Amino acid sequence: MSLLCMLPAMSENAAIDRVAIVGGGVMGSGIAEVCARNGLETIVIEAGAKAVTKAKERIKVSLARAVEANKLSSAEASAAESLISVSDGLDALAGSDAAIEAVSEDEQLKSEIFARIDEMLPEAKFLATNTSSVPIMKLAAATSRPELVVGLHFFNPAPVLPLVEIVRSIMTSTGTLSSARQFVTERLAKDTIDSQDRAGFVVNALLVPFLLSAIRMYESGFASKEDIDRGMVLGCAHPIGPLALADLIGLDTLVAVAESLYDEFRDAAAVVPPIVNRMVEAGLLGRKSGRGFYDYD
Repeated sequence: MSLLCMLPAMSENAAIDRVAIVGGGVMGSGIAEVCARNGLETIVIEAGAKAVTKAKERIKVSLARAVEANKLSSAEASAAESLISVSDGLDALAGSDAAIEAVSEDEQLKSEIFARIDEMLPEAKFLATNTSSVPIMKLAAATSRPELVVGLHFFNPAPVLPLVEIVRSIMTSTGTLSSARQFVTERLAKDTIDSQDRAGFVVNALLVPFLLSAIRMYESGFASKEDIDRGMVLGCAHPIGPLALADLIGLDTLVAVAESLYDEFRDAAAVVPPIVNRMVEAGLLGRKSGRGFYDYD
């Protein structure tokens, strides 16, 4: 049955019909697709005409893949796409009932965005961030209503993976937490786990040291990247190997999360191997750049 036909009766979140997604990259476009596939009017905010075009194409391609995989019908994909608009500049988010920020892991940029959306959405149910490395409280401090700020950490690819981490800062109100949880579980049909506002939250605090360990193994010549990945897929039933997963996440994002973990916990397991820093400096970020540990068409 189509998700477009599975809109449950809402109570507290009845007013959430229009959502703004700030950032139309891999995560932002994926979150936008999830919202639209569940019947929400979705406004994606990007910076510049080129980025707007890329975000539109990214969403179109993802919906087409869902049709090819028999996850959506052509009509359902068209209906979802019709609910998404992509605009250049934050002014387009005015009138949205909630906002989810999904720009790059740049604390200053995210803080500036939160200050703006706080001013522009006085009636918002919540102001969420998809950050995987910046403390929620730091972003909340940029607003006049820190009690409305919450972490909603989706996983890549957002239209496929069922989990969202809900992260509460020391200032997030119980009402905001309830509203965000109900939105995610009832409106977006996702599962949730809760985390304190600590670096890496739950999943990345466990995952990132594992990925870095696999990269160190490859960097030292202990084993080839192919054998490391095959070992974890065939020996541990992982759906994807750690080096391929690092490429999927994005090596720049991996570095940002690792540095956040190290800054908070001073654990040597979170130290970024030199090869990763060099790859990021060279623009070899993984799937999104066409090359990382592996090459991508």
